[in-house]
Order: sequence, then structure tokens, then C-alpha cells
Amino acid sequence: MLRTPGAWTFLLPGFAARQPFAMLTISIVLLLRHTTGSYGVAGAVAAVTGVSMALFAPQGGKLADRYGQRAVLVPGVLMHAASAGLLTALALGHAPLWALFAAAVPTGASVPQVGPMVRARWAATLGDGSGPDGRRSPLLATAAAFESVTDELTFVIGPVLATALSTGVHPASGLIAEAALTLAGGLLFAAQRRTAPPVNAAARGSGERRASALSVPGVRVLAVAFLGIGSVFGGMQVALTAFTEELGQPGLNGVLYGTFAAGNMLAGVACGAIAWRTSPQRRLLVSYAALALACSTLWAVHAPMALGGLGLLVGLCIAPALITGYTLVESLVPATSRTEAFTWLTGSVALGQATAVTVAGQVADGFGASAAFTVPLGGTALALLTVVALRGRIAPRARRIALDRAGASLSS
Repeated sequence: MLRTPGAWTFLLPGFAARQPFAMLTISIVLLLRHTTGSYGVAGAVAAVTGVSMALFAPQGGKLADRYGQRAVLVPGVLMHAASAGLLTALALGHAPLWALFAAAVPTGASVPQVGPMVRARWAATLGDGSGPDGRRSPLLATAAAFESVTDELTFVIGPVLATALSTGVHPASGLIAEAALTLAGGLLFAAQRRTAPPVNAAARGSGERRASALSVPGVRVLAVAFLGIGSVFGGMQVALTAFTEELGQPGLNGVLYGTFAAGNMLAGVACGAIAWRTSPQRRLLVSYAALALACSTLWAVHAPMALGGLGLLVGLCIAPALITGYTLVESLVPATSRTEAFTWLTGSVALGQATAVTVAGQVADGFGASAAFTVPLGGTALALLTVVALRGRIAPRARRIALDRAGASLSS
């Protein structure tokens, strides 16, 4: 897969440009915890960026499908760097809460959705079956697993880097580094035009309104399910930060969160190496059940080493759910709306993360770090119930059409 012509030209800058998703929340929490002294305030501002990202990301994906990735990325990364700089200045200047919220909105809205764009480039480069020859590369599943590993590697490096900078250099340095990486990586990624998916010129020229990827029932189910994954990311970030603060070892936060993220990465490698015989729908059910079970004991652990081991286990359960969800999108959504579909899932993770950061911050302030670990459990339990109840909606399009036709024949 890595020998695919042009692959490295978008992989390397794409890795740098997707750091915001891993660094932004923890950088804001650490900065505002320092300037305000409250996890609740820090979590609320971080949540605003997450909600803003979740609301605007699908619109950016739709525009990228229609006008091209470069047209969305270049103004987006410039706006993000400026907004993050403004938020940093306001935080250091002890600005009122409303001003922090106001700056958080464009900061979140402008986070570049590089992960979904890279996935769209893999589909276009390898062949996803939508072309005139109907070619569908067997490497697409490998690419989905590889992208999950890359995401998790980002979550290994990003939080550790942000924590090290914020606690060892200056409380604002994590957010500043996040903005710099976004700007440099985003511009380099946008410059790689040869591997960009083709623009739907016909739709753009006709002015017709295309159906949103969210109109596909399976995408809606996956979007709700991915809220649970976001609740794990957000809940773990705040709960681990509060846990290490209670221990008097704030620098341990990056190590514990990095261990949790390393579990995601290791599981992603394993998922990419396995030739699965079970259906993706079944794998999704098993993955969410395992994730909810792993999260169920986080609140009861009080030793750093034990918590690190349990966090590793939780991480191992996340990657299969992520990989399977993104793989299902390729069979549920036509190629002309695929970037938008990927951004709905990414936005759902961001929204779940934002909600979890807010709730976990309030719980940590009122009841301590142990209670904050119940937030990932609640989010994954609700996601599991959704997947179980609506599992029929995530069947691939061909299978759903066949079932619908069979049902129509029987009824007639």
C-alpha cells in the first residue's frame, strides 16, 4: 500500500496537519486550568471548540467534495492559526468567559479535517469501485486500518507533546505549537494537487443541491455511535489530568494518556493485519461491547500503574470500532459524498469529546478524578445501545437493496 505512487506526498504533511485533533483540547484545558484555576471553565471552553468543530466539519467536507480540498484547506488553516493565537492571548490576559467562548468558536470551526481528506485520497488513488472500470482495490481495508493507526499515533504523540510543552515550557506553548503545526502541515498538504480526489465538476456547474451524506441511515447510526468514542477521548483527557493533579504529578498525565492512545495504535496494527471473515456489522457490535466493558472499571482504580494498564486495555478496544465504522462508510455512501461522510464521523467524535470534556470537568471539580472516569462509561454504553438497536441500518447498500426487494416481492 505504501508503494502506491504519490502516497507519501500526502501522508507526511497530512500527519502534521491532523495534530490539532489530538492537541487542541488538552492544550486548552491545560492553559485555562492555569489561568482560571477551574477544570469546569477549562472544559467548557474546550467543549465550545469541539461543538464548533462538529457543526462546521461536515460543511467543510461537503465543500471539499464539490470544490476541491485545496479550496477549503488554505483559508481554513490560516483562520485556525489566527483564531488559536487570539484565544491564547485572551486566556493569558485573563479575559472574561464570554470572550474566551467567542474566540473558541472560530478556533474549532476552522480545524482542518485532514484525516477524512486523506481517507478520500486513498479511495481515489487505490480505486474504490466507483470508476468506469468498477475496480475496487483489496488494499482499501488496509488503508482504513493504516489511517486508524495514524490517527492513534497522533493521539500518542499529540497529548504527550502538548502536555510536555504546557507543563515544562509555558502553559500557552501547547496551543501555540498546535497552531503552528496546523498552518505548516495544512499548507503542505493542500499543495499536493496530483493526489487530490477529482472535483465533481458537473454538480458544481449545475448548481443542483446534492443530498447530504447524513441522509443515509447508516451514516446517522455511525455518527451517533462515534459520539461514544469521542466521550472516551474527552473523558480520559480531563479525568487523567485531574488524577495526576491529585497525585501531585501533573507531568504523568501525558504518559498515562499516551499509554491509552498506544493501545489504540497497537489494536489498529492488528486489525490491519487480520483477514476478517466476520461481517463489519458484527465486528462493530463486539467492539462497542468490549469498549463499554473496559470502561466500566476505570472509576475504581487509584494506582497510576494499574490505571495505565486499564487505559491500555480501553485503547485496544477503540481502534476496531473506529476502523470498522470508517470501512462501513465506503459501502454505505457514494464516492461523491465520501469526504462529507467521513467528516460527519470525525465531527461526531469531536462533539462527543466536547461533551465529555464539559461533563468530566464539572464532575472532577465537584467529586474528584475518580468520578470523572464514569463519563467514558456512560458515553460508550449509550453508543452500544444505539448500535444494537439500529444494527440493520448499517448494512451495506447492496445488501439493503436486496433485502428491500425481497421484502417487496414477499409483500406482493
